[in-house]
Amino acid sequence: MFAGCTVALATPFRDGAVDEPVLRAWVEWQIAQGTPVISPVGTTGEAPTLSHAEHERVIAIVVETAAGRAKVLPGTGSNSTAEAVRLTKFAANAGADGALLVAPYYNRPSQEGIYRHFAAVAESVDLPIVLYNIPGRTGRNVEVDTVERLAGLGPIVAIKEASGSLDQVSEILVRTDLTVLSGDDSLTLPMLAVGAEGVISVAANLIPQDIAALIREFNAGDLRAARERHARLFPLCRELLGLAPNPVPLKAALALLGRGNGELRLPLCPLDEAALGRLSQALNQYGLLNR
Repeated sequence: MFAGCTVALATPFRDGAVDEPVLRAWVEWQIAQGTPVISPVGTTGEAPTLSHAEHERVIAIVVETAAGRAKVLPGTGSNSTAEAVRLTKFAANAGADGALLVAPYYNRPSQEGIYRHFAAVAESVDLPIVLYNIPGRTGRNVEVDTVERLAGLGPIVAIKEASGSLDQVSEILVRTDLTVLSGDDSLTLPMLAVGAEGVISVAANLIPQDIAALIREFNAGDLRAARERHARLFPLCRELLGLAPNPVPLKAALALLGRGNGELRLPLCPLDEAALGRLSQALNQYGLLNR
């Protein structure tokens, strides 16, 4: 149910607070662009720096604004199992269509601990759950054996894979029936080639129709068009995810395009002049600054 292009939505701030009018405008823009799934309050949404009340408020606003015109898949993960359960229950009660749960971070649990964490959430709600594996941020890879065990739990329907390993993606696809989604824009086409069904995309904050077109071209068997689009997307995606930790370059790009003020929360800091110049060049080469 979450195949295709999902936008990993950024969270706009103004003077230190969530900018609710801009957030609503961003949701409306995504719907107008035809984005089928919106995923707020994840890594791109700067969830670690939101208070519990802000986290819940963003979920409520996105669900209310989407109003059934797009699915809403909020991030509800935590390194505390009790907090992940609480947030996921809130999302369910708010009317979300699913929940994206990152693996527990910082406390580096064993694979058994990871399994019990996700199982506790799955048992607490009647809501589709998408696992999120990003070991570069969490400090722990959710290993395929663990994913296979979790796939046996009914509410768990998909996994956002950002391990960077096509071998791991392939093994998950061989051993489970989960929908696999790319967690890295630059790997979307390679992952589609081995059986993934979509992406939870940072770049879709800027170019959702182009990300969707890549998936559509691949699914239609037009591999030449998909490869050409991937080649065009790659330099922009590389800068969006490589110049600084996500969502620093994305927020800067949105500001350059007149779609936000670029405000971040510490400990994230704005790009320096050199990095901003590289980002501007990538946006210009893609043609975004001339639209």
